[in-house]
Amino acid sequence: MAGLKYEEVYLHAYDSVSQARQGLQSYFKFYNERRPHSSLDGKTPDSVYFNSLPLQKAA
Repeated sequence: MAGLKYEEVYLHAYDSVSQARQGLQSYFKFYNERRPHSSLDGKTPDSVYFNSLPLQKAA
């Protein structure tokens, strides 16, 4: 993922593995939940995925 390297990893000098893990978790949350994607017509991956799941009917 070129975006991950350029938008997160190369911009931060992590002092530990736990800091890197925390930074990557934040980036993935942003990437999937808030960052619009041109290939998805400006939608986020989460919105595309969760809106495509079939609705479950109540019992």
